[in-house]
Amino acid sequence: METLMEIKKSEIDGIQIFEFNGELDETNADSTFNSIYKEIGDFSDKKIIFNMSGLKYLNSKSIWYIADIFSNIEDNDGDMAISNCDEGVKDVLELVGITTIVKTFDTLDEAIESMD
Repeated sequence: METLMEIKKSEIDGIQIFEFNGELDETNADSTFNSIYKEIGDFSDKKIIFNMSGLKYLNSKSIWYIADIFSNIEDNDGDMAISNCDEGVKDVLELVGITTIVKTFDTLDEAIESMD
């Protein structure tokens, strides 16, 4: 049975915002990120924010997807940020080094302001 995961997509000033609610694990990581890849499209000049305000858990596969999306965004002159992580999720992202490559902010407003 697939773990509950909801992604809400919105856009502000050309910035695509993906808000995560639930848990990312082996049962839903592939389907969740496949839908995100489809929404992003060709990665060219994209500005993406992953708002993690409702994310309670993520597994290693999810971390790989985040790193891969960042790499594609960076290679295509885009910009990406992560915002609103709860302490547990933030600790995991720091532990694996994602926060050293992807800009991470406490609030969505800070992430939006960081976009060029």
